Amino acid sequence: MTFPAANRIAKLQPSDIRLMTRECERVGGINLGQGLGDLPAPELVRDGAIQAIRAGLNTYTASEGVPPLRRAIAAKLRRDNGLTVDPDGQIVISGGTTGAFAATLTALLNPGDGIVLLEPYYGYHLNTILLNDLEPQFLTLTPPDFALAEAALQAVIKPNTRAIVVCTPSNPSGKLFSAEELAIIARVADRHNLLVISDEIYEYITYDGLPHISPASIDGLAERTVSIMGFSKTFSITGWRLGYAVAAPELARAINLVNDLLYVCAPSPLQYGAAAGLQASQDYFAKLRGEYQRKRDILCTGLTAAGLTPIVPKGAYYVLADISHLGYPSAKAAALGLLITTGVAGIPGSSFYQGREGESLIRFCFAKDDETLHEAIERLAGLR
Repeated sequence: MTFPAANRIAKLQPSDIRLMTRECERVGGINLGQGLGDLPAPELVRDGAIQAIRAGLNTYTASEGVPPLRRAIAAKLRRDNGLTVDPDGQIVISGGTTGAFAATLTALLNPGDGIVLLEPYYGYHLNTILLNDLEPQFLTLTPPDFALAEAALQAVIKPNTRAIVVCTPSNPSGKLFSAEELAIIARVADRHNLLVISDEIYEYITYDGLPHISPASIDGLAERTVSIMGFSKTFSITGWRLGYAVAAPELARAINLVNDLLYVCAPSPLQYGAAAGLQASQDYFAKLRGEYQRKRDILCTGLTAAGLTPIVPKGAYYVLADISHLGYPSAKAAALGLLITTGVAGIPGSSFYQGREGESLIRFCFAKDDETLHEAIERLAGLR
């Protein structure tokens, strides 16, 4: 007897990020594909979790998270994002930002609703949208600036459109949305009564002195925005799966209802570790930005020397590089070919687009130690 898979997953495709990681492991290559964040977690964060375990804080927590973490997040939002929120009614701790995103879609949107995705997009956003039987509606932004125009955004809105996803800093492009572009989103969202879902997981990783601007801080967006943030990238704890959603009280209550059903609660001792991390000095965050900018420049210089023209990112820790001149029939073929010939794994640009725009691109991650980056660059230099 066989049992068919559910219809809701019929349109889902396995992630090329997972595929390239497996292929890289198979050949013993250097993985510049998946955003694993190989840098060490801060001692403050590690010790906070260890102390919580030793103190016996290992049982279920409230589904919205432990009070010390929610209070620390509220203070951080006021200090760094220009947002004043109630830690007891507007913050929901979840299983990573992907968990917060899934809970948000399930709680606030209905099957058949349209949701705008800006290309290039993060593949997990698309698959979670499809899993919820929502209709993705795509707006392609053009490199190298990936600028957002109001007329273009207005043109993709349909009668069933209910939401728009903004990823800033963006994975995979590294784009930072400006205050002017976020004001465009505010106007269109107000015009059509849209929910705005902002993924800000890379908020502390920005370059060249450019600031991260939280969409909810823009006039007209606070009440209609769900801000999704987390700790994986800031503290290099991707395996801890800790993220959170910030929203108006009525939205947060709905998100927390689903969050409880999906995850019960985030891991208790790890929440205390994240709370300790948010007590870090501003020097920590400045050093983080400087360190990743240095790594960005190492990789972009190496890619240029190898003939793989980089689209230099303004934030996050990925870079899209042009591989069109290598002659491969597709970005996926190019990514697999580069892995075989150089031993370096990247992610095909087609993972981030619906159309052909991604077929000339590969995404590389530079959240690696310097020795790994230099070894990867040396291998890629053979493409010349």
